Amino acid sequence: MQSVEEIKAKVAKAVEDVRAQNPMAPSITNTVTIEFVANAQLAVGGSAAMVYLPDEGEAMAAAGKSLYINMGTLLPVYAETLPRTARRLCELKRPWVLDPVGIGIGGLRSELLKSFADKRPGIIRGNASEIIALASLWGIGSGQKSTVRGVDATDSVLQAKEDAKALARHTGGAVAVSGPEDFVTDGETSLLISGGSSFMPMITGAGCSLGGVMAIYACVADSFTAAVTGSCIYKFAGKSAHSKCRGPASFRTEFIDALYNATSQDVANNPFKLDIFGGK
Repeated sequence: MQSVEEIKAKVAKAVEDVRAQNPMAPSITNTVTIEFVANAQLAVGGSAAMVYLPDEGEAMAAAGKSLYINMGTLLPVYAETLPRTARRLCELKRPWVLDPVGIGIGGLRSELLKSFADKRPGIIRGNASEIIALASLWGIGSGQKSTVRGVDATDSVLQAKEDAKALARHTGGAVAVSGPEDFVTDGETSLLISGGSSFMPMITGAGCSLGGVMAIYACVADSFTAAVTGSCIYKFAGKSAHSKCRGPASFRTEFIDALYNATSQDVANNPFKLDIFGGK
């Protein structure tokens, strides 16, 4: 298990390396949130590229050091784009990020998500209900059932912890469960990360863009560090933006500015704690 000081040092380095290197992490993402995902990736110091077509997905898998796949608003072409891109990422051993938005809605979405089980994404990011549902779809974890209401969670972060750990052990990467406190685990070391804002659920794209930002950090750091760094900068920026905004619209603007202005020490020192006992 990593110590708090070791994790903080790695988080600070990830923030600094991204700002110095401007890495590109392409995205196949929710059409509702494309602009916000790209702006968040740019704000933290990365480079964005949005992908739709099958041959573009394969090409961008090779061009970037990481890639983000978000399952929201599936287009018909994604039936070919996503499997080809995931297969290429697996061949190249790229640490890609998966957000299983809308899991359980429609046969194509379920079929695609089930096919990713052996592609082992470096990071899985979702709300508690999505993480529980994905573990069930892949036949691992606690065996509990979850009903996802659109993009909203109907389960608590606490309920998803064991399934998150099981998914992380299966992939060999990290799982991040978003909530009032984010839970991030690699199956051995687990953290609870605090901060954020009550306005975050009131803007479109907070979760989707977090996955994109984690993909940026995965270009320069291991999957667990990338997931923790993404969560910490979001919690820090959310809290900072909340103190300056007048409502959801101004929060969105202040949030992007806070991502841009966050220092490596701001991010590393965002409050988190080791979840030694797993909430039991």
